[in-house]
Amino acid sequence: MNPDHFKDKVIVITGASSGIGLASARLFGSFGANVVMAARSYDKMLELAPSVNGNPEKVLCVKTDVSVEEDCRNLIRLAVEKFGGIDILVNNAGISMRALFKDLDLKVIKSLMDVNFWGTVYCTKFALPHLLASKGSVVGVISIAGYSALPARTGYSASKYAIRGFLDTIRIEHLRDGLHVMVFAPGYTDSNVRKVALTADGSRQGETPLQEDKLMSAEECAQHLAKGLYKRKSQLILTGLGKATVWAHRLFPRLTDRLTYRYIARETGSPFK
Repeated sequence: MNPDHFKDKVIVITGASSGIGLASARLFGSFGANVVMAARSYDKMLELAPSVNGNPEKVLCVKTDVSVEEDCRNLIRLAVEKFGGIDILVNNAGISMRALFKDLDLKVIKSLMDVNFWGTVYCTKFALPHLLASKGSVVGVISIAGYSALPARTGYSASKYAIRGFLDTIRIEHLRDGLHVMVFAPGYTDSNVRKVALTADGSRQGETPLQEDKLMSAEECAQHLAKGLYKRKSQLILTGLGKATVWAHRLFPRLTDRLTYRYIARETGSPFK
């Protein structure tokens, strides 16, 4: 990968105040890109902006709730006003959940679809004319759960499957006009998403059931994202476990169901216990 490929590119990243989004913003900033950081935590983004690029003219922070259509429209408008166009849109903002469907308040699934799926749809819709003009890239950060479902994450898996279907369709619609569409599926990554996952009643989980120190770092994940963009890949599935899970789900779906059940049942505080 040649970092100069991203120099002066305009890159919009949602969910940019933490985790994969922040690591990606810092990486692209180090490559000399113009980075547009979008998140609900505006003050936090302002504090973090110098770590993305020491030149304030190269970073734009936009307070954005991606579940709100007008916020997404405003994000793209301000990005274009500031930098003149958009080359890459990284739809990274997302929330998770942890509860069995039978115990779940339906507002939890609606919240996940509003942020994860509709946030991707809104931002992509408003950015699309600019991405077509630049023959740029749109990315959806999904999950292995968007290929092989995870129990106790009905809303999360459903939203990630939906994003994959949406972006795969967009790719086919634009096969002949230079638009690059990538579905990016990390495995378990060290991030804040599980700590703020929603429980059955919509309250935040507050802690993660995983051993975060054994997971892929957000910085390593960002490196893979950049390489995928550089090579204009259609999909990128990370980690050996992730690739094995996707492969097994395609060939041996019933076996994968049983293995997935056992894996989740071993988690700390598993809802199956």
